[in-house]
Amino acid sequence: RSKQWYQRRVAITAGGNRDFVSNVLSWSFRLSGNLRYSGVKHNKVGEAPQDEAYRITDDVEYSITIEEALNGKWVPFKANDVQLEFVRIDPFVRATLKPDTSGNFRVQFKVPDVYGVYQFKVDYDRVGYTHLYSSSQVSVRPFLHTEYERFIASAYPYYASAFSMMGGLIVFSFVYLYHKDSTKKEKSTDCDSALIPLL
Repeated sequence: RSKQWYQRRVAITAGGNRDFVSNVLSWSFRLSGNLRYSGVKHNKVGEAPQDEAYRITDDVEYSITIEEALNGKWVPFKANDVQLEFVRIDPFVRATLKPDTSGNFRVQFKVPDVYGVYQFKVDYDRVGYTHLYSSSQVSVRPFLHTEYERFIASAYPYYASAFSMMGGLIVFSFVYLYHKDSTKKEKSTDCDSALIPLL
């Protein structure tokens, strides 16, 4: 009876049961719909791939190669809904990866202005495909004390107040040390020395 339903024709064309069963069997035995990844790379834009720490506000490029099993062969995966998350505890950056014809997915983004331990995470779960999960851990560090700008524009009021205090101290010290009164005090006659005899 099941063989009759499998081969049953609807009007002139073959029914959908054969296609359904073939697709389910090929998916179950991982002949189609099976995803794998390779070639995970991340680096500063314009530099070689690395696994070292990044600095806050760096421009970073991430790439991953995704392939799909189709009729028993691995071919480049074609999709436009694969996303990358840059996660500390919660995602700080979520960006859609842009594919090319060879199955390479890549994206560029700016590292958040918060340092800590992050993960590049691709968590792709789509109906009809196996679950694809990739995670790479990196550190994000703050600026070194030698990497800050020499003078920060937003700190100019503080610079002005510091220099005005120093200038005021110099002027006060100069006035205090070298100022003399213009009038001399006259010596008063000592009345106590001239005793008036009592009668």
